[in-house]
Amino acid sequence: MLGMCRGRRKFLVASLALLFIPALTWLYLSVGSFQVKPLPLSPLEALSSTPVGGAGERQALELRVRVVEEENRALRRELSRPPRSPSAQHPSNNHRGNQSRTHSEEGTGDNESQKAVTVGNSSDCVRHPVVDKCETIHVAIVCAGYNASRDVVTLVKSVLFHRRNPLHFHFITDSIAQQILSSLFHTWMVPAVRVDFYDADELKSEVSWIPNKHYSGIYGLMKLVLTKTLPSDLQRVIVLDTDITFATDIAELWAVFHKFKGQQVLGLVENQSDWYLGNLWKNHRPWPALGRGFNTGVILLLLDRLRKLRWEQMWRLTAERELMSMLSTSLADQDIFNAVIKQNPFLVHQLPCFWNVQLSDHTRSEKCYKDVSDLKVIHWNSPKKLRVKNKHVEFFRNLYLTFLEYDGNLLRRELFGCPSEADHNSENLQKTLSELDEDDPCYEFRRERFTVHRTHLYFLHYEYKPSSDNTDVTLVAQLSMDRCCIKILYLLTIKIKTSL
Repeated sequence: MLGMCRGRRKFLVASLALLFIPALTWLYLSVGSFQVKPLPLSPLEALSSTPVGGAGERQALELRVRVVEEENRALRRELSRPPRSPSAQHPSNNHRGNQSRTHSEEGTGDNESQKAVTVGNSSDCVRHPVVDKCETIHVAIVCAGYNASRDVVTLVKSVLFHRRNPLHFHFITDSIAQQILSSLFHTWMVPAVRVDFYDADELKSEVSWIPNKHYSGIYGLMKLVLTKTLPSDLQRVIVLDTDITFATDIAELWAVFHKFKGQQVLGLVENQSDWYLGNLWKNHRPWPALGRGFNTGVILLLLDRLRKLRWEQMWRLTAERELMSMLSTSLADQDIFNAVIKQNPFLVHQLPCFWNVQLSDHTRSEKCYKDVSDLKVIHWNSPKKLRVKNKHVEFFRNLYLTFLEYDGNLLRRELFGCPSEADHNSENLQKTLSELDEDDPCYEFRRERFTVHRTHLYFLHYEYKPSSDNTDVTLVAQLSMDRCCIKILYLLTIKIKTSL
């Protein structure tokens, strides 16, 4: 009985084994046909790696992809659009249009050289120049005597070096300066430059009644009468002292006229010394001024408006009233200009101080610039001139000496695209020089026969008296500044010994 039970158990185990072995084999093969997939690293990868169970899920995924692509295209279109102009964002400013300029009114570190030549910021990004390419810039300078004639040449060189516009110089001169400068510009033959002279002797009676303690003398008062002296059809002019050096294009300063508003007729830089504050010494009593006052080394004059305001009568009445207590001027025309502005502050448009960096002793000129690129106009308004005390005087002195010794012949360059008056002497000279054979061994000598050299008569004070027998001998020399002075001293020594 027991043996039968054991035999049945063995049969049952064998039967079960025969059933499980095929099942396990099938299960092993089934599992081997599947691939092990990595874990997704992002939501997008999870979506792409997840098997789509049906058509509905596949359509949902395709719809989502199309939505994302449409959003990207919309974003690219938005970024590709030009920026909207301020006038379009603010309807109240639409009436300004492209006339809203990007000048910087105040501050010393602004790079105004680019801002002063463009206006507006319209939606089509078109820039319009404030100063037309061929617009003539008018400059008025009072110049008298040998020294001033020598100084003004350095000023003119600095202006010509940077300029890109035609220039018209108006010189108020005595007979000496007119003789020197007329000969200089006639032999210089600079294209697109016109020069007119006005006799200062005829203007002396207009200002001779004003006592003046300034070293400039009576000529330091003649800027007051420019509205009467200059042509009546001249509307605006830049007025400069002879001790000015330009470090930028004068067109940038000319463009500032477009900033004048209301009744503003004078463009001036604030005085950078404490003179008009009256605290330089005990009992110091300056002329009345608005705050620190204004310096008249650089002036923008709207002549047409000044004439309508009866400028002549305005400054005369002010000067007469103040002279009753002040007795005389200390800083020439500057005192009278400031007294008028004190009574009529609406007349002045204050310029950024880099348009007149004043290098006199104890000034605040260092606040007008942070870098060399900030400098526009340098004013040597101290009686010490190049010997003035200043932190950066070496840099300013080197800049001045650069233009002092600069070859003026290099400034005889054409202004392309601007029509200019035909100079027949210059045209004939160029035609003659073009006919010379440059391969000729004597070309340089032949060229010198026709070359017109820039001539500065009476570089130093000299009273010429021609001899009665016409036996004068003139020495013509081309020397550097230092050698020129040594040579002149040498010739003067020889002349003195000969006369003895």
